[in-house]
Amino acid sequence: MAKRRSNGESTIYPGADGSWHGRVTVGTRDDGKPDRRHVRGATEAIVKAKVRRIERDRDSGLLRKPGENWTVEKWLTHWLENIATPNVRENTAAGYRVAVTVHLIPGIGAHRLEKLAPEHIEKLTRKMQQSGSKPATAHQAHRTLRTALNEALRRGHLTKNPASLAKPPRLDEEEVEPYSVEEVQRLLIAAAEAPRNGTRWAVALALGLRQGEALGLKWSDVDLDNGALMVRRSRLRPRWRHGCTKPCGRKIGGHCPDRQPLRTETADTKSRAGRRRIGLPDQLVSLLQQHKRAQDAERKKAAQLWTDNDWVFATPTGGPLNPRTDYTEWKRLLKTAGLRDGRLHDARHTAATVLLVLEIAERAVMGIMGWSNSAMAKRYQHITEQVRRDVAERVGGLLWQAPATDGDPPDDGAAGAPAPVN
Repeated sequence: MAKRRSNGESTIYPGADGSWHGRVTVGTRDDGKPDRRHVRGATEAIVKAKVRRIERDRDSGLLRKPGENWTVEKWLTHWLENIATPNVRENTAAGYRVAVTVHLIPGIGAHRLEKLAPEHIEKLTRKMQQSGSKPATAHQAHRTLRTALNEALRRGHLTKNPASLAKPPRLDEEEVEPYSVEEVQRLLIAAAEAPRNGTRWAVALALGLRQGEALGLKWSDVDLDNGALMVRRSRLRPRWRHGCTKPCGRKIGGHCPDRQPLRTETADTKSRAGRRRIGLPDQLVSLLQQHKRAQDAERKKAAQLWTDNDWVFATPTGGPLNPRTDYTEWKRLLKTAGLRDGRLHDARHTAATVLLVLEIAERAVMGIMGWSNSAMAKRYQHITEQVRRDVAERVGGLLWQAPATDGDPPDDGAAGAPAPVN
């Protein structure tokens, strides 16, 4: 008579189909019933090996959770709509959505979630770049997938994250050349002659505010008496939907005469470090005072058309500036000043570089720039040509100075010469 097995113990037995079968209890399902996994093989030895493997994974916590058989597409869709979007900023969610719908689902969406391998991900990111995507785009897709699969791992749908094992696309750090002091002066002269909002560029170049932070400023954030401003919010790029009852014939919602906003005008700063108080140079205080007087004149001219929402940098009728329009004005300013083309973010690089070259304490620079960690400083330490020449002169003075002979006085004119060592 065969020995009766205790509850929960694995069983191995021959089946009527000529194969051997094994059943292993690995836990409890959501409905409270035992979760028993089934394996099959041609021989008893094969089934025993499979049973032992499941028992080993069960005991080490590596066994996949039972439930829905997720595909990559189904999981990414669920994660995007129900987990990520409700809990991240709008811009972050928009980036996730592009990576998921444009790249990840078309590329690897058909795979079973637990069958997805690092090689599948590496082939996808390589194919993206071969098709013309920039390395940063492929890297963003890889990063989004890793974040989504980390959530699947945490919930037991995976035993390991293949995106963490896959080699991410290589990102070559772009060298960004900040504008020199002379170039900044030319920009400020051109900004002073701008018909409207010229002070906006003085704020960018002197304080290093991000575009959204500068456009999100309100007069209630500015203390002109004490020479300081408070960064509290960031202006978001507007998104629109059609608001017309009858089709207006416009393809894009933003061109609809009755358009309706899909997002708020601003959002709180993205980190605690981003919310900060910054001191203002006297010259910038004076420029902001002039700008306020010019805006008051525009308010009187617009009369009842003026929308008073307290924006520091506003449209001729008081509305918030569109980031796209602001970008276009930056490009126009560069041409007016006769300078090389550059990104709007290069104004921030320039401000950070000036602070670092002036040897302002790193902690103070972090506070002004809104950096959350000191590692960010390394990304902004772009050395200007003037500093490069100074370093070269010091090295040259040290290495190529004439060697001193006994009795000769030291050459005090050699730049950077070390003190004698006893």
